[in-house]
Amino acid sequence: MATDFSGSSGPLSVAVLGTGIMGAGMARNLATAGHEVRAWNRTVDRARPLAEAGIRVLADPEAAVRGADAVITMLLDGTAVLDVMHRAARGLKEGAVWVQSSTVGPTAQGELAALAREHGLLFLDAPVLGTRQAAESGKLTVLAAGPDAARPVAERLFQAIAATTLWLGQDGTEGAASSLKLVLNSWVLAVTNATAETMALARGLGVDPDRFFEAIDGGPLDLPYLRAKAAAIRAGDYTPNFSVEGAWKDLRLIVAAGERNGVRLDLAEAGAERFRRASEQGHAGDDMAASYFASFPEKDTPDTAVASD
Repeated sequence: MATDFSGSSGPLSVAVLGTGIMGAGMARNLATAGHEVRAWNRTVDRARPLAEAGIRVLADPEAAVRGADAVITMLLDGTAVLDVMHRAARGLKEGAVWVQSSTVGPTAQGELAALAREHGLLFLDAPVLGTRQAAESGKLTVLAAGPDAARPVAERLFQAIAATTLWLGQDGTEGAASSLKLVLNSWVLAVTNATAETMALARGLGVDPDRFFEAIDGGPLDLPYLRAKAAAIRAGDYTPNFSVEGAWKDLRLIVAAGERNGVRLDLAEAGAERFRRASEQGHAGDDMAASYFASFPEKDTPDTAVASD
């Protein structure tokens, strides 16, 4: 029988599976909010610093989820989520809330929802939007769809990790939140690739990027995200907020979703190819702004990015 959390205000037991760029910040904020947090990561050593925040770091996903009120998955793709949740299955508590926050696309989300039903979990399709900084400061945007019975727990979790929660219905199995996440990422990744190509073209033509920004300053072509990614490229700082590997994966999901629904996405397909080249040039773990390097033959790839004259 599902546990009733409607009248509960005490700490929740939360398992965070996947403590990479986003998951680590989410886990820390949940612990800061007073919840009892356990963390698992495929590479355990990368999760160990979380212990300083009072988080139990475990090497086994089954141990991490055992008896937890809620499980948050923040992994690379649907295959990884399925694998880890199968490994964790014997520790899952019936009636626990599964907040599935990995970007996996609506098709994989259906498979995950079926797994949740098999184990008596309350399933939320709940991808997040935001940067590493937003995850660390608890300012993510959560896109959520799932049953009302999950909301008392979910809303307490989202209060710790997010500035905004957009509820998109009571059925997490239809992928409403995952579909919206693909639409949002389509835009984010298009802007990133356009920024990278613009900076590369400026370098190739010998144009000072400062002149470009002076020309668009404050007008309809100006965009904060453009400036943020351009600044990373110009500084040669590819500390990941969203990795090249993750961007390439998401664009493959986006192109496939378009094809299944009769939509041709030429820009997304070309963008995926840029991220593939950047990944093969050794930038898979770098921030997606490193798609800049895809504009140059590998032997001519600059060590640093565009600087002003």
